[in-house]
Amino acid sequence: MKAALTVFWKEVRENLRDRRTVINTLLTGPLMAPLMFVLIINAAVTREFDKADKALPVPVAGAANAPNLIAALRRAGVEIRDAPADPERAVREQEVDLVLRIPAGYAAAWNAGDPAQVELVYDQSQRDAQGPVARLRGLLDAYAAQNGAMRLVARGIAPALTRPLVVAERDQSTAQARSGTLFGMLPYFFILGVFIGGMALAIDTTAGERERQSLEPLLANPVSRGGLLAGKLGATSAFALTTLLLGITAFSIAGRFLPTHKLGMSLELGLHFAALTLLVMLPLVVLLASLQTLAAAFAKSFREAQTYLSLLMFVPAIPTLLLSLYPLKTQDWMYAVPLMGQQVTIMRLLRGDPIAPYQFGLCFAATALAALLACLVTAWVYRSERLAISA
Repeated sequence: MKAALTVFWKEVRENLRDRRTVINTLLTGPLMAPLMFVLIINAAVTREFDKADKALPVPVAGAANAPNLIAALRRAGVEIRDAPADPERAVREQEVDLVLRIPAGYAAAWNAGDPAQVELVYDQSQRDAQGPVARLRGLLDAYAAQNGAMRLVARGIAPALTRPLVVAERDQSTAQARSGTLFGMLPYFFILGVFIGGMALAIDTTAGERERQSLEPLLANPVSRGGLLAGKLGATSAFALTTLLLGITAFSIAGRFLPTHKLGMSLELGLHFAALTLLVMLPLVVLLASLQTLAAAFAKSFREAQTYLSLLMFVPAIPTLLLSLYPLKTQDWMYAVPLMGQQVTIMRLLRGDPIAPYQFGLCFAATALAALLACLVTAWVYRSERLAISA
């Protein structure tokens, strides 16, 4: 234990003197992600609300064919503009978001009581056009419903007869639960922060020392390989855990600057959330540190280790991608899968959903078992004499 603590403090002191490691641990991982998240969300929300408050500009071709419709759109806050000569080309080249085209036969169909058709020209693949299109379609539907009801009243028919079924919606989501749709990437940021926090230290303590030819003298000391590995893993885990703590703190502070109230959401990242997140992430910190050290042990240079660990960085993204592409209902077996268990648990904490104690225990125990196996494999590699061979 004394040897392990000595190695632990040696690695910590050496890497604290490395400015690159300190920047990766204290800035890149825990601080940049919350900052970018806040800036992007604020910019997107502010832009959408500004567009909703302003008049909707709509180029209209054939406005003279439907003066009543145009007047109704103007009253609803639509700014009528002249349509381009080629609406399809203008939409494809993003000169305009949409074009409303009213054919010459609109008035005749309307006066005859037949369905009067208008054309909405837009490009669904353009994200900027989705909001204006939905807004204009809602206005057109409201205009059609209003005039349809007036036609029925004029004929002595109650408009309610055309709606034999009325759906009353009862949304059971809470403001905190709705935040899960917007902050679904938060668990991945925590996991990625842990990976980045321990990455530089894991490389330096094995491949870096081998490249500097300081690993062989260290292994020649009368200290067990297990003690050396324990010290190195402890230092790597400490840096990764520090990154996690800073990341949770940074997101807790950043959450206060997000316009969640405008979206009808609530983001609760208090002490209860932080404590339970740390609990389920603790064995994952050791697991990732062991895997990083194991991968770096097979590299003979710092650059080669960076390549290995850069490929390993894709592993934490797998559960996030799976749950994004296949939004499965949460089941108990998910808690027993490392990375996925943490993803599911943190998401449920974020949504404010109840989590049974056995589910916490299953997540912690399964990941701890995987971490133990990774430590044993890494220890077996450390006992190999090839470990000290330099490039």
